[in-house]
Amino acid sequence: MIAHHDRIAAIFDRPRAEKRAALILYLMAGDPDLATTALIIDAVTAAGADLIELGIPYGDPLADGPTIAAAGQRGLAAGATLDATLALAAAASERRAAPLIFFTYVNPISQYGPERFARAAAAAGALGAIVPDVPLEELDEFAPAFHAYGLGIPLLVAPTTPPARAAAIAARTDGFTYVVSRLGVTGARREPDVAWIGSAVERLRQHATKPIAVGFGISTPEHVRRVAGLADGVIVGSALIDAIAGRTGAAAADAAHAYVSMLRAAL
Repeated sequence: MIAHHDRIAAIFDRPRAEKRAALILYLMAGDPDLATTALIIDAVTAAGADLIELGIPYGDPLADGPTIAAAGQRGLAAGATLDATLALAAAASERRAAPLIFFTYVNPISQYGPERFARAAAAAGALGAIVPDVPLEELDEFAPAFHAYGLGIPLLVAPTTPPARAAAIAARTDGFTYVVSRLGVTGARREPDVAWIGSAVERLRQHATKPIAVGFGISTPEHVRRVAGLADGVIVGSALIDAIAGRTGAAAADAAHAYVSMLRAAL
């Protein structure tokens, strides 16, 4: 059996064979409600998502911009607890939705218990979790439990990450290296700095054996096209949440499908 963290890297195999970047989409569990999230997961799967990052709502989200923070608040209000989010993932996995990875923070995993979380995440069919606030030095608190259940932890490289540290992160990451395309929190307000992304990806390529995906601030088909020319994967989050804003049920799923289809066509 392939270890799950190799399965994250394997997400990039089909896009590579099709000579395109992988399309990775971020959704917040429970935004606007759990039933709608399930429909949106299926809609973005049908629209061609290669990987879904499923956010676990959390009260103190450090990396999240206003759009995702507000989505998290809606998710919490809708009852998207960690257990409810795990159940959502398990049901999606049974429906053969796109592969799924959790997006969460150190605190919820620590409180739940890393071993218990890893066991539950693996049982739900997830490939692992992105934990943006776990520093390299504290990775060993989580990584052994995750790896024991075949789960991966993709790590982030920020614009402020010194080159030597970025190389160390690329060496330790599971599945892919997540390059944060600009300073500040997530959001779709400013243009991605394509020149900076290009040089950052090129520098990382000297050390990285695993794929490189770029996220934060990518919102239009043109952004997707430009970033896809530089990296192995393109990550879109806030802009997808904006695309479904104010809708529930089938209307939200249709909006998500239309938006993701447009991004997918740009690849």
